[in-house]
Amino acid sequence: MTSPTQRSFGLCLLASVAGLWGCAGTPNPAAAPSEATVAAHVQAATKAAGTDLGEVLTLCKAAPATRAGQEDMDRGLLALINKPAPPPGQAFDKLYFVGGDWASAWAIDTSEGIILIDALNNPAEAAALIEGGLRKQGLEPARIRYIIVSHGHGDHYGGAPYLAQKYGARVVMSDVDWTMTETRLEFATPIWGAPPKRDISVKDGDRITLGGTTVTLYLTPGHSWGTLSPVFDVAWQGQKHRVLLWGGTGFNFGKDIPRLEAYSGSAQRMAGIARSQGIDVMLSNHSRVDGSQAKLAKLRQDARAPANPFVVGLPTVERTLTVMNECALAQRDRFALMP
Repeated sequence: MTSPTQRSFGLCLLASVAGLWGCAGTPNPAAAPSEATVAAHVQAATKAAGTDLGEVLTLCKAAPATRAGQEDMDRGLLALINKPAPPPGQAFDKLYFVGGDWASAWAIDTSEGIILIDALNNPAEAAALIEGGLRKQGLEPARIRYIIVSHGHGDHYGGAPYLAQKYGARVVMSDVDWTMTETRLEFATPIWGAPPKRDISVKDGDRITLGGTTVTLYLTPGHSWGTLSPVFDVAWQGQKHRVLLWGGTGFNFGKDIPRLEAYSGSAQRMAGIARSQGIDVMLSNHSRVDGSQAKLAKLRQDARAPANPFVVGLPTVERTLTVMNECALAQRDRFALMP
């Protein structure tokens, strides 16, 4: 059940960051949900998606009103985890992909160690893909200093306890999702094992700095109530670029209208931040969403190509967030029409 605090943020503001950001003025009254409003949101998303954001546009497909049962969830997870993993790869001068076919993990190399964003499904994946992937890229896993967990679902925290214990890395997650993992897991399965123990708890706008690299953590509730979306700088052939890594994409939480409204608000807010900061790279923690495997394959063909395929430009970052926003609103209206 959604709490009053969560419900109020679905309409305007997350209480845990009250005073930092809120509603931008008084919104215009929304049209009552109808088949017409659903169609209008899907049309807006489709227009924004153009010909290159088809994977993001799949968010506009009708989502189930109830969550999958345990048996179905476990079967689906195993099928996804067991897909052959792509090779690790270098996306920018100090940014590396060390993930699987389904869930992604990203490593930022700094002069004082590595900041890892997400830790895959379980210790076995963390050992094979994160440790193994780092070594294949000439990096030492013992240099992992921070593990930023984008949200409290096991496909992102599953390998964190193993890496933290082995290397003494600090685990970072939002206070909201730490509390969720300590009380009642939203999705629980033995495939993932136990979540990490609470370590560094962050709130909206907090920063992790290591070796001259700063990662700003924005709270973007929707996929979970405590989803974090990191923003940081990278470089390619002497040019600086700014990255937004969207922390949680799918609508896998069932009929929860306030959560979809929160998701919409997060997408709109991050579009404003993208404009103000000139963000021109958008990543995901699932490679299907951002097309990272195909982009890494292009870079493997020409590692010093002048045009890095990950640099999509601010307009495309904005279009991506528009698709997410409009699809969230379409799904909200679908649920609102249900009895």
